[in-house]
Amino acid sequence: MKRYLTLLLALMPTLMLAEDKLDTGDTAWMMVSTAFVLLMTPAGLALFYGGMTRAKNLLNTYFMVFGAFAVAMVVWVVAGYSIAFGDGGSLQKFVGGLSNMFLSGISWSDLSGTYPTYVFVVFQGTFAAITVAIASGSVVERMKFSTWIIFVALWTIIVYAPITHMVWGGDGALLFDAGALDFAGGTVVHMNGGLAGLVLAYLVGKRKGYPKVAMKPVSVMFTALGGALLWFGWFGFNAGSAFGASNISGLAFLTTALAPAVAGITWMLIEYMVYKKTTLLGAVSGVVAGLVAITPAAGFVDVSGAFIIGIIGSVIGFFGVAVMKKKLGYDDSLDAFGIHFLAGLWGALATGLLALNDKDLLWDGPLKESGDRFGQFMVQVESVVVVGLVTLIGTAIVYFISAAITGGGRVDEESETVGLDESTHGEKSFNL
Repeated sequence: MKRYLTLLLALMPTLMLAEDKLDTGDTAWMMVSTAFVLLMTPAGLALFYGGMTRAKNLLNTYFMVFGAFAVAMVVWVVAGYSIAFGDGGSLQKFVGGLSNMFLSGISWSDLSGTYPTYVFVVFQGTFAAITVAIASGSVVERMKFSTWIIFVALWTIIVYAPITHMVWGGDGALLFDAGALDFAGGTVVHMNGGLAGLVLAYLVGKRKGYPKVAMKPVSVMFTALGGALLWFGWFGFNAGSAFGASNISGLAFLTTALAPAVAGITWMLIEYMVYKKTTLLGAVSGVVAGLVAITPAAGFVDVSGAFIIGIIGSVIGFFGVAVMKKKLGYDDSLDAFGIHFLAGLWGALATGLLALNDKDLLWDGPLKESGDRFGQFMVQVESVVVVGLVTLIGTAIVYFISAAITGGGRVDEESETVGLDESTHGEKSFNL
């Protein structure tokens, strides 16, 4: 945990603390931010995804997100936190150790800078939970719920926690030492979850009838409400990643309001130019693409950077959803890859290009150390390549293990036809 203070103090230079000291304002902000991020998954993402699925799979889709949150949070406390933020000894470049399993060695009185370490644990746990939940959007309507739950538990430990360690694990961690900039999870969360979704989509296979059968969303209103809750929660996601109530959290707060607004307008304009109409689903998708894109840069860029990242993030997201998926033929049910991975990739690279050359905003890296922007961009490239490889290989391994345990990862044809709400859970979303 102490290693992570390198990052925390870099983001809060005005504190200049000789030792940790509780600050009630920072503590309150971090607890509120954590609650905001928690709201994003079992409410925001669940509704956002649920509304886009077919009526016969609405509850199953919601449950995949809701269940993922619960399982990931437990696994995070048991071992994920220790692997992500513990001392890895000789393996420190890649993973933390197991000395903090079940939060062993951490007391209620311990601090992470200016707020309780227990709050930091829960804050980071909400990040772990939403990351794996993002991947569910690629395989709803045909993946076994039992396989999914086992996958969530294993993936959180085997894939998510090591990636988090490499990027945010402090001194000695591979990408942290290289100076990779990821303010709130462009690589750790969105690239990671989006690419995991694509891998699962290929391994599980396409939905029956895709793409010839029309698969209309049950409720765009559910999706719009979910998108609004995501935007609300994202203020905790991004501004909370400043680890206190500070000028930097204020900067992240602003960019989190601006970039998605610009991205939503951009998506509407593209739709109008292409289809001669605008849709609510498109506008919400644009907002989410903008939120994803600004996440790695939220506390590093100014207003102009937020505009550029939001606009291009929306264009890239639209391309992924409307063009790339059709050209390559994969069945990414709810476009987790098209929006989260592609917009997250853009945001991660754009951070190197657009981050303010201000030593008070940046932790270690070529841009801070020598003003070397090209060097910083190449570090960002290194970070997306490393994260991509770990996610690609790790996700495939975890899926095959999970599928082997449950006798295959895909539901049978009859269950898929009936719908997973009834065949898996014995419930209906609407009793009509």
